[in-house]
Amino acid sequence: IKDVKVVDLTVHEDDRGFFMEVYQKKTFAQAGIISEFVHDNHSSSRQGVLRGLHYQVSHTQGKLVRVVSGEIFDVAVDLRKSSPNFGQWMGFNLSAENKTMLWIPAGFAHGFYTLSARADVFYKTTDYFNAAGERCIRWDDPTLAISWPIPDGHEPLVSLKDQAGSFFKDAEVFA
Repeated sequence: IKDVKVVDLTVHEDDRGFFMEVYQKKTFAQAGIISEFVHDNHSSSRQGVLRGLHYQVSHTQGKLVRVVSGEIFDVAVDLRKSSPNFGQWMGFNLSAENKTMLWIPAGFAHGFYTLSARADVFYKTTDYFNAAGERCIRWDDPTLAISWPIPDGHEPLVSLKDQAGSFFKDAEVFA
């Protein structure tokens, strides 16, 4: 799905540690990410927590996601009916170690599964949170058939709100 972009940063590392520019407007514009970010979020989860699949039908949000500690399996699902990738998903391992970021444009649902003992996820959004426009698709939707890396015999820890999410076939999507 060409609109979802993996962002590999230049990391300057030596025996003291590392330095990297996490966001620079000009560099991101050159990569095709031309968005203004208005809101930053920080989520902390323990191993086995699955969050999502979240999106907003009003005040739609693009998200720039990175992990500052731990590791997650991050998923983006294309909800744009006009897209040739409608209903398709992509998943990526993001970690503090690989320092990879993921750009998820507006019109996608987003979720992640925590792989490490704990993970801290930081993400920038292009619009503010709007509870009235918030929607959720079930993480285990059979139509999407996302290959979550959940160990056999384990059930993910999912919020009550996420358990009550819609199935993809019933979800509000974008034109």
